[in-house]
Parts: sequence; structure tokens; C-alpha cells
Amino acid sequence: MAYWNNKNMKTLILTLLGIIFITPNTFAQYYKTRNGNIQFEASVMGFEEVKAKTNAASAILNSSTGEFATIVFINAFQFKIGLMQEHFNENYMESERFPKASFKGKFKNFDANKALKTDGQLVLDGELTIHGVTKSIQIECKLDNNESSLILNGEFMVHPEDFNIQIPKLVQNKVAKTVKVSFKYNLKP
Repeated sequence: MAYWNNKNMKTLILTLLGIIFITPNTFAQYYKTRNGNIQFEASVMGFEEVKAKTNAASAILNSSTGEFATIVFINAFQFKIGLMQEHFNENYMESERFPKASFKGKFKNFDANKALKTDGQLVLDGELTIHGVTKSIQIECKLDNNESSLILNGEFMVHPEDFNIQIPKLVQNKVAKTVKVSFKYNLKP
């Protein structure tokens, strides 16, 4: 019985705790990408197009819980007009001070058995952080099951003033008060 001294008992307990707390996560499958597509448009009819996109958003989906997170660096958005991109980063988004935007949330009523095997509409509840401000949002999106990946896409609207983004009076009538954001992620295991 000398074999079961305090050191061995501590090792056994720590091993069992590790198995209990780590095992559920080993069954989770994560789908991810570093090439997510996000674009936004804030154009007003009759004025120059205010539109940008990036193919450099990172995202991850925990397929067992329905938790989803994405992050994008603000200066990764590309505009057709270089000067517009410069103003966007320096004056509106202050991308040196607030370098990224993120979303973290969970699919509502997520059932892994259904969601991962069939295509369907889902609602994503979570928190969107832009320009250092976090707001709760709900996004309707579509999850398609491709044989080798999951394709998640959708769109939502944001109001710049909700995120303390100031539009100078000089161009206020040239930028929409509501910005349409659309996304598409090809998530792979």
C-alpha cells in the first residue's frame, strides 16, 4: 500500500480532473478560415460609391456548441479609390487606435446534428465590436454544408453613430446613415 503515497494520489487526481475537463473539448470539431470575405457598403445614390471588401477575415466555429467568432483588421478593407481608403482608416475608423473589428456569439437553438448535415437558416446572437464599442446584435444567416466545408453567409446593418464613428459634416450627405455589411466564410475542419 506504500505505492499510494500523497504524490501518487495527487497525480491521479490531477489526471482524472484533466480527463473530465478536457475530454468534452476533444469531441468538438472546429471549422475555421483565415480567408473570410467581408464587405460593406455605405453608398448614397448620386454620389461616389462608398464600398470596400476584404478576403482576410479569420473565423472559427465550434460545431458541438454553435459558438462562432470572427475578427478582421480594419486596414485590410480595400476600396476602389485609394484616397477614400486613406480617409476611412485615418479619419473615420482610426485604424491605428482601433485596429480590428470582431464578433463573438452563438447560434440560437443550435443542434449540431441538424445544422451540420443540412443547409438552413440560422440566427446568430452575439456581440459586435467596432471602433472600440461593443453592441449586442442578432444576425440571420445561412449555413450550407458542402462536403468538405461549411459555408456561412449573411448580412446585417450597422449605424456608424452607434459605434462612435464620426462622419464629418462636409461629407455627411455622401455617406449612408446605415451601412450594409455582408459576409461569407468557407469554414474547413
